[in-house]
Parts: sequence; C-alpha cells; structure tokens
Amino acid sequence: MTTQSRVSPPRGIPDTVAQLRATFRSGRTRPLEWRLEQLAAVQRMLTEREAEFAEALRKDLGRPPVDAWLADLAPVAAEAKYASKHLRRWARPTRVGVPLSVQPARAWYQYEPLGTVLVIGPWNYPIHLVLAPLVAAVAAGNCVVLKPSEQTPACAAALARLVPQYLDRDAVTVVEGAVAETEELLDQGFDHCLFTGSPGVGKKVMAAAAKHLTPVTLELGGKSPVIVTADANLRVAAKRIAWAKLLNSGQTCVAPDYALVERSVRDRFVTELGRAVDAMRDDPALPVLDARQAARLAALVDQAGGTVTHGGTVEVDAHHAELTVVVDPDAGADVLRDEIFGPVLPVVTVDSMDDAIAHVQQGPKPLAVYLFSEDRADEQRVLAEISNGGTVVNHLIYHLLVPGLPFGGVGNSGTGAYHGQWGFQAFSHRKAVLRKPTRPDPALAYPPYSKLKEVVMRRLF
Repeated sequence: MTTQSRVSPPRGIPDTVAQLRATFRSGRTRPLEWRLEQLAAVQRMLTEREAEFAEALRKDLGRPPVDAWLADLAPVAAEAKYASKHLRRWARPTRVGVPLSVQPARAWYQYEPLGTVLVIGPWNYPIHLVLAPLVAAVAAGNCVVLKPSEQTPACAAALARLVPQYLDRDAVTVVEGAVAETEELLDQGFDHCLFTGSPGVGKKVMAAAAKHLTPVTLELGGKSPVIVTADANLRVAAKRIAWAKLLNSGQTCVAPDYALVERSVRDRFVTELGRAVDAMRDDPALPVLDARQAARLAALVDQAGGTVTHGGTVEVDAHHAELTVVVDPDAGADVLRDEIFGPVLPVVTVDSMDDAIAHVQQGPKPLAVYLFSEDRADEQRVLAEISNGGTVVNHLIYHLLVPGLPFGGVGNSGTGAYHGQWGFQAFSHRKAVLRKPTRPDPALAYPPYSKLKEVVMRRLF
C-alpha cells in the first residue's frame, strides 16, 4: 500500500459512516425485498456498464476486455444471481430440538444483519473482490462501505461513480483513498470487516480492528502448490496450469505458486508446460501492476538459481514480464519462500507423494492446493494430510466459481469464508431464540431444592 491520499467523500469518513448507521437503525435494509432490489441492481450495473469497468481494468492492469468480463464481472453477476435465487431460504428461521429438561418450549435460530460493515478490496481483482463481498453483505441486509485499492485508481473511480447510480446510496457508499483513509475507516468500529490482500497487510488490518473488537474475515494468499504425480495426464495438467498462471499475469491469490512434480515425469511436464504457454500467448510480455512489482519479480528470478526453461525476461521500466519457469531453484531462494504473485513458476522435483506432502506441510497453510493425478488414493491423502483453504483435483481456480462452496483460507492464508450462503452467514448474526409458555410453571424449577427435587432434576438432564 502507498501513502498517497485521494479525496474522501464530501461529508468526511465519520459523517459518512454515521449516515449509514442511521440508515441501518431505520430498518430500511432488513426487508428481503430491499435486499433483492440491491442484488438485481448489482446485476444491472455489471451488464449495463461492462464497457466502463473493462476500460478501467485496462487502464489499471492492462487486462483485455474478455479477461475483464471473465475474471471480474461475470463471477460477481453469477454470485448476485445465485444469492437472489436462494436468499429467502437462507433467511428462513430454523427449528431445533429441545431437551426434556427445557420442555415445554420451542427453539430456533434466525439470521439478522450485523449492521454497518467495511469491505477493503485488493488491486489484483479490483472490481470482483470489492463487489463479491458487497453481494454477500447486502444479501444479509447490511449497510456497506466499499474501500477499493488506491493502486488501481481507474477502477476505484469507476466504482465511486457507478455504485451510487445503481445501489441505495444511503446504505452503500464507496470511499476512495490510501493508507490514511483505510486507517480512519478501521477506527470507526464497524460491525464487521472483510479484507482481501496479503498476509502482511492482513495482520495490520486485524490489529486495527481488534481495538474496536471488530470481527474480521481475512482473505489472504500464500504459496499455493500444484502437485503433479507420475500418472497424471501431463498434457492436460500443463495446459491447465499454464492457463491459471497466465490469468492476470499470475497476480491471483489462488494462482499456482509452485509445482511439485514427480521425478519420472518432470522433464516431459516441463516440455508440455512450455508448449502450452506458447500456444496461449502470441506476445510473451505479460503486464504486471507497476515497476516496483516488476523489480521484485526480476529479483526473484535473478536470485533463484536452478534452470530457467521458459521465459526469463522482466522489463522493469515497462512493467512487463514473461511467464518464467524455473526448474529446481535453490532450496533457500526467495522464490520458494515468498508468495510470488506474478508470472514466475518454480518447478520442484520430488521423488514421491510422501515428499510432495512433506514439502507443503513444512510451510504455512496455503489458500489453495491443486492435485493432478488419476489415483483416488493420492486424492484422499492430499485431502487428509494437507490443511488448506480449498482443494481442486485435476484443475485449478474453478472452485471460486461454485457459489455453494465456501471460499476462504486457514491460518496464514486467511480466516473466515464467503461466497453463496457462506457469505450471507459471514455478514449475519445467528441469533438463538427460545420461547416457553407461562404454563405449566412447576415448583420443581425453583429453590429451595429438596432431595426429591434434586433426584427428579438429575433424571431430566
């Protein structure tokens, strides 16, 4: 994050948040009809203003229009459509059983909105990862502050301009700015905060939120491995890994960070991977966010050791980089320790599934784990022995497009989850309710407790 500031809302952040809280207290956001209207508005905005969002993504990230639709716009529209379809069922109170000791009574839990919530978005998917949490937050009936990344100013400006034109401006607002504005927002004591970004910044967000006991959902990242076994379909594995690593130039929290490949098929896999990359890209130069990110990637490649089998060129001033494959980099190299977040893919040779699993277990828990294998036993081992946010077998990234699956990390890769019903729950309070009739009102329940009363009560529990 940078320290450069942008203009905040005319009322100032405290007044803006106070206005949202007043809206929430009025009860305006609680009816399901209001929530459904907002979800429909999100869908309309993404359809009617696709070209404007795509242009903003091109300016900030060099993203082609098709990629803008595929990666940022279509998933959010699908999320809003899914929430609209299932919202009434999600919001329905749920009866639970009552033990004999509490009868007669009825018990249930019901969902209520948390209140006024904050969404802090990242720069890599600056529309998707701001609006997808918005879908969850308004589905749950909250007022929302959206804080887009200052590192993608065109997208932040597009959100600030378009969101008030479609959504209830008394309940949803966009605050542009950088570190100072984010810190001031966190100091408002929101009812929930969802942050997407790096583990390092996530720690700062969590610390700032803790001062007000603001609960947080942290969607972070880390080193997500892809394991390729000897019996994998190497051509398909290489093609799908290349696609996932090329998407947004590898600047994706669930991109494959490195590949663990069994020795007997490593050379064939590396060859297939190079062919797949060349087949998908006419121009090998991939855009990265800025010169600072390009310099970081160049240092990772220069200091990696090992053998570069594909790419290798990073143009710092032009902030472009080739998809670079490094086979067996030095064990202590930063490329194997730090999250890469760019178009560099280390390939590490392993002798067995035991070695691959041990390699992953030695590091922090990853956000995603990918396995290419035709052996169900390998699948079961990866699922049972590796703790991570989500696992995909024989593909990558697609779990994000399944609204019925929770998306989130564990440990260093995040806390909490959203998407679909899980997002509705993340932004809701599950309230317990018990109703008892006033009759009967047995004396057994009240002191003094005689020996006979005690015997009867012990039998009831």
